[in-house]
Amino acid sequence: MEPLHARYPFLARSREAVEAAAVDLGEIVATDETVTARALERVESAITDGTVGEPHRRTRVELLSYPVARVLVSLVDVHICTRKYAQAEAEAAYDRFTEEFETTTELKSTQRETLDRTELLAEFDLASAVSDAGDGYRVEVGAYLDLAADQRGDSWRLVNRPLADGEVRVTAEELNVLLKQAIRHRVTDGLPFTVPDAIADELTEEVDRLEEVLSELELTREIDTVVPELFPPCMKSLLDQVQKGEHLEHHSRFAIATFLVGIGMTTDEIVDLFQVNPGFGEEATRYQVDHIRGDTSPTEYSTPACSTMQSYGDCVNMDDLCETISHPMGYYEQKLDDTDEEELVDWREDEGDEEADA
Repeated sequence: MEPLHARYPFLARSREAVEAAAVDLGEIVATDETVTARALERVESAITDGTVGEPHRRTRVELLSYPVARVLVSLVDVHICTRKYAQAEAEAAYDRFTEEFETTTELKSTQRETLDRTELLAEFDLASAVSDAGDGYRVEVGAYLDLAADQRGDSWRLVNRPLADGEVRVTAEELNVLLKQAIRHRVTDGLPFTVPDAIADELTEEVDRLEEVLSELELTREIDTVVPELFPPCMKSLLDQVQKGEHLEHHSRFAIATFLVGIGMTTDEIVDLFQVNPGFGEEATRYQVDHIRGDTSPTEYSTPACSTMQSYGDCVNMDDLCETISHPMGYYEQKLDDTDEEELVDWREDEGDEEADA
């Protein structure tokens, strides 16, 4: 087990190093608290701050914590946890390889084995799909579309890229971003997987800790997209009641308001929605929404978790996805992730278009 393996545990040769050492994962989680603690740190830090924490000083501990972390993610089996973990591992690798690409000469003088771009491209079978263009790189369009699919921003859309002879021009930095995406795909691949009971039993406390962290934190990226057809069933129902002018209990109004704030709607937009409700008062509604947002209170309120929605009777029309998540925002975020960006039509933009046509 070499330091390079620990820095890039997703590499095929890192996996081979673990296999060559004949490591018994069941024995590791049963007897090596240091590895288990580092694995827990990898996942918990991914959830809370988007990192994998500080690497352990011992190569063996750092490397073995990676497969154990994947076991933990599989046992938790929550989409947002899996996504955040894969993103954090990819981000950590990105920080390391971009630094090594830039300081290869200096690093080699220290006799530390490093990873170069050519090796990383070969790792993901991209060597033949990427060629040097002098002032940048050319990427075969198929590989580009695969790796750029989840990138945000119009600049990544194929229609906005230089394209010639089936190849897309990218800068060195953009190629690094595509490589980070390849790493995220590698980390995500196979997650979650079935964990033997003997291993799962040894990790009960760690899984409980991660589930506690997940239940306490708002686990969503900053969302500014309003697509009602992708709302979780509970929020679809509450929104429908609002639009029909039906009376909502306080807890129901709070739930839908916090959800709408959480997905990026402004106070004015939410006030407009509630105007049809019985007993509507603009000043009171505006104050309540600003209070939820944290503008008129010291606290920014989060959308209630599924367990809270259930306790108040607001959890209705559960579907298959509801069975796998623990938070309405997590449901909505997964729906956004699973939908092609070009198919996402923001409700507010649609309403604006209708007004313009009128």
